[in-house]
Amino acid sequence: MSKPQAPSLSLLEKYRGEDFRALYTTRVTVRGGEAAHGRASGIARSDDGALQVDLRLPAELGGQGGGTNPEQLFAAGYAACFHGALSLLAAQAGLAIPDAAVTACVTFGRDPVDGLYALTAHIDIHLPGLDKPVAEELVRNTERLCPYAKMARRGIDSVVALSQ
Repeated sequence: MSKPQAPSLSLLEKYRGEDFRALYTTRVTVRGGEAAHGRASGIARSDDGALQVDLRLPAELGGQGGGTNPEQLFAAGYAACFHGALSLLAAQAGLAIPDAAVTACVTFGRDPVDGLYALTAHIDIHLPGLDKPVAEELVRNTERLCPYAKMARRGIDSVVALSQ
């Protein structure tokens, strides 16, 4: 198996179109499993088979635990995306960040606006070896580039539709 390669810096080139231009789409389907409840006993599978995860309700929410939950998946996606954007911008600036780490802390809780539920996210970036002003600028620029950070800041286009 060949060694993974970092993506090309050409990903940083600005797009000048008027409409959203899709570059990659993935599809993940969740089924309810034993409890017929995706969060409590679901199975998440991607259409290409690369992802297959048993979903379990965390003990903190009254479940048995023992599996992955949506908050963990979201945190992993957010941290990975932010780290990728951080790495691209660092490479563009000629900065070496071999020990960079991004930790996403996602919290599921009660929403005071509607009394139901909401998520919060806290992203912690560790950039050893960089001067603080350089690291701060890199993080600010990454927050402008990272699609997850944009989504968290300004929302996401979402369409919910029934298919029968």
